[in-house]
Amino acid sequence: MNLKKAGVLLVLLAAVAAFFVADLGRYLDLQALKDAQGQLEALRQQHPAGLAAAYFALYVAATALSVPGATVITLAGGALFGLWWGVVIVSFASSLGATLAFLASRFVLRDAVQARFGQRLAEIERGIERDGAFYLLSLRLIPVVPFFLINLLMGLTRMRVGTFYGVSQLGMLPGTLVYVNAGTQLAAIGSLRDVLSPALLGSLVLLGVFPWLARWVMGLLRRRRVLAPWADRRPRRFDRNLIVIGAGAGGLVTAYIGATVKAKVTLIEAGAMGGDCLNTGCVPSKALIRSAKLAHQMRHAGRWGLQAVEPGVPWREVMARVRSVIRSIEPHDSVERYTGLGVEVLQGRAQLIDPWTVEVTLQAGGTQRLSARSIVIATGASPVVPDLPGLQEACVTSETLWDALAELDAPPRRVAVLGGGPIGCELSQALARLGAGVTLVEQAPRLLLKEDAEVSDHARAALAEDGVQVLCGHRALGVVQRGGERRLQLQGDGAPDELPFDLLLCAVGRQARLKGFGLEALGLADGRVLETDAALQTRFPHIFAVGDVTGRWQLTHAAAHQAWYAAVNALFGHLRRFRVDARVMPAAVFIDPEIARVGLNEQEATAQGVPFEVTRYGIDDLDRALADSEAHGFVKVLTVPGRDTLLGVTIVGSHAAELLAEYVLAMKHGLGLNRILGTVHAYPTWSEANKYAAGEWRRAHAPQGVLRWLERYHAWRRG
Repeated sequence: MNLKKAGVLLVLLAAVAAFFVADLGRYLDLQALKDAQGQLEALRQQHPAGLAAAYFALYVAATALSVPGATVITLAGGALFGLWWGVVIVSFASSLGATLAFLASRFVLRDAVQARFGQRLAEIERGIERDGAFYLLSLRLIPVVPFFLINLLMGLTRMRVGTFYGVSQLGMLPGTLVYVNAGTQLAAIGSLRDVLSPALLGSLVLLGVFPWLARWVMGLLRRRRVLAPWADRRPRRFDRNLIVIGAGAGGLVTAYIGATVKAKVTLIEAGAMGGDCLNTGCVPSKALIRSAKLAHQMRHAGRWGLQAVEPGVPWREVMARVRSVIRSIEPHDSVERYTGLGVEVLQGRAQLIDPWTVEVTLQAGGTQRLSARSIVIATGASPVVPDLPGLQEACVTSETLWDALAELDAPPRRVAVLGGGPIGCELSQALARLGAGVTLVEQAPRLLLKEDAEVSDHARAALAEDGVQVLCGHRALGVVQRGGERRLQLQGDGAPDELPFDLLLCAVGRQARLKGFGLEALGLADGRVLETDAALQTRFPHIFAVGDVTGRWQLTHAAAHQAWYAAVNALFGHLRRFRVDARVMPAAVFIDPEIARVGLNEQEATAQGVPFEVTRYGIDDLDRALADSEAHGFVKVLTVPGRDTLLGVTIVGSHAAELLAEYVLAMKHGLGLNRILGTVHAYPTWSEANKYAAGEWRRAHAPQGVLRWLERYHAWRRG
């Protein structure tokens, strides 16, 4: 805490302490007010303006300092100034005092609370941005909630000062009116309980609920307005409870959950079941990466005391294994499995005819129309190919790469890869290890731009060690045909003007797959992604979206995570809606060594202004890593300064994605590094790296003063 904040806090504490030490509370008692009423009335008649100003200042001070007695002061306003002037003075004084308390809380406490509860506070902040005025108005309208507590808590959020003041002035007005009016009849009040009868209190509670009731009505009207153009198309009876369009990770999990709770569910897929992940993404790439890693280990077998050999790479057998791995996983996502679970699976192209009706052009021929009370869009994303001369015709993408590789008899001799993100890095290294000559071109100044610079450096060094030529800071201009070969034209310092290639992989990103599903006619395909709220609803209350099409993440496990919320909200949202818990989402890059992360890294924390402390543990010190001859990489943990609360973790090294799971669990459930340190980890295992990272944090925060006394104690014990 800086000196200014410490000074303000000291002044506030001194003022509050003085209030209690001087026992000023005795003057803010109902009986004391009654006893002094005559004197105060005489003073008012002599100095009306002066007494009003003094009263106003007293009210502001008492509210700003959050000391008890506001109720009695409010009654005094009615007794001294009458109903209308009393309401005016009290209303402005209470709102001003509350705002000062709000600002004091923000100035003194917000940074400390942000540091301690930053991640959880981020979720509250989003709720305040969305519903803050409604929350505050409801709390102000219900006098059961202590107003001073509202002032202090709201100061910890990002609510605008003007919003806080305006809503407070409006929200406190009914309660002010009740108490000031009671003050005009001060003699009839025996205790403060007499002011609020159960009936009046109930009325104020109902008044507090009113903003939410009004909001619900407004939401209902908005939904009706959205659906109004289609009202005559709404079926009287629905064929299905739920239609899911797309059988990738998000669609499969949505359908699975729907069938589990015995809803009538139809799943529609135009391509192969399992979507991109099974057929052209996660599964084939990881199968190829595993073959490539073995080739790398054979080439460097001397590390393990064996004779190094140059592996033979029978390319068609390598690709046959990739296809075999896909086939071995296919049953998990198959039509047969989901039919057995109770899901109706239709293979064909789906198109929304109206907000409730889907027409399916079946692969087997013909069409079929279905209606459903709820629809989930899980159409995924497709690779982006920049509009550069000759690029569309010359390149392959992560989707078409596998067919191109399957046609070859040997590893491609010259491969150019556009894009230094996870896909580009993973496939560049795998192809290079299997014997291809690979050049990776990235327009940004470094690879994996979302990661910290040192992580990017590790990735670049790992790729270079396997023979990948990495060209960062170079922009592709297009593809030309020259001298009987295709060439990628580049622009960048020190780069060749033209890069000849036999295979060009474009891996510069992915875009939501929105076209061809009838979304345009419903106004759902106006942007780059399918926009949803926190409950995964689109602008139509019964149409939801999950996975890559929403644009938030492009991760299989994220799509599956969203799918639970979409399924439950689609089927039971009329009873209760759930907002997606997005606090903890892990991600990994499967190069060797692996890169895995959850939460914030250094560059994100710095950009967001989140205070953090870094703890590092070098995996080159881990016994199991040394035994496996894979002693490279690190665990980097970001914590709240001075505390063991996790803000984020980045791991670089073998098995990094597996090691990350312990930190994901800890962050999800609010466990700190001390809990990880206190957990027994089997020896010798890779997971001990997590314990040792926690140990590094503990050593850095050892109580040095206590240790010095212990040293003296043990010296005394020795005699």
